Amino acid sequence: MLVFTILLRQCYKFIVVFICFFSAQSTFAIEPILPIPESLPHDTDKAALGKLLFFDVRLSKDDSLSCESCHFLDRAGVDFVDRSRGINNQIVKRNSPTVYNSALNFRQLWDGRAETLEIQVGKAIKNPKVMGMDSWADVVSKLTQADAYTEKFENLYGVPMNGENIQHAIAEYERTLLTPNSPFDQYLNGNKNAISPQAQKGYQYFKSYGCVSCHQGANVGGNLFQKVGVLKDINLLEGFGADMGRFTITGNEWDKRVFKVPSLRLAVLTPPYFHDGSVKTLREAIDIMAEFQLGRQIPDEHKDAIIEFLKTLPGEMPAEAK
Repeated sequence: MLVFTILLRQCYKFIVVFICFFSAQSTFAIEPILPIPESLPHDTDKAALGKLLFFDVRLSKDDSLSCESCHFLDRAGVDFVDRSRGINNQIVKRNSPTVYNSALNFRQLWDGRAETLEIQVGKAIKNPKVMGMDSWADVVSKLTQADAYTEKFENLYGVPMNGENIQHAIAEYERTLLTPNSPFDQYLNGNKNAISPQAQKGYQYFKSYGCVSCHQGANVGGNLFQKVGVLKDINLLEGFGADMGRFTITGNEWDKRVFKVPSLRLAVLTPPYFHDGSVKTLREAIDIMAEFQLGRQIPDEHKDAIIEFLKTLPGEMPAEAK
């Protein structure tokens, strides 16, 4: 199994290197990372309703938490703690990733058990350690105390408020939380002066070392699952291998310590890192990934350049976040 994984990774890295070489020779550059779109399809009025719900503490059982309690929109969409606290100050299982650009992920949550934003919303609201609501009937009962909600749902959805349209409205709002037009996006769109020479070197290192084999696409991640500890047993890193990841969902041995690859779009703004929030700095995160995923060490000079590249990835915060 390990030999097969190594061969597969080497083949993938060869393809990435080939694409990067071709990019350098071509007028029409082919890059493994894409610019974030200016917008995604969504219903503006339903998104506005979803924004109200996103900030509404009545979605939690004890009226103490809203979606924004773990995803502060003025703090890059995170709460800066290793693992968030739910109702009754309960510690949740994993680190809360940024809500920005989450609509670009192919699955939601670290283990990918939510296939859509709508499902992720429902899981958070009904998780006993997060918002703790027992049923959608209870959620609707609390929200119908506000006449404005009742009228808005009936006008926009043509039916009374229910679990399905509550989830949909919040998900529509989350689809507006994109961060386009970053310096790196401008660079990809042809402005070669949009990022510094050191950041350009960092991008080349990011590709040549193989980081891009997992972190690519518009979200620089978020579009595949990967095992933590591909080339070196992650159990050698004390305490890090305790979470079995997707294995807890599928029961498949191949899914042990497999997680959704996180987006790096806002990584420089959203410490701590990894599924358990145990890694405090980007340098440490790069060291761990280099050793356990790539089977190598990266010189400090190259790490500095890679971090400069990562600094170019955050874009403009959307007006809908204000």
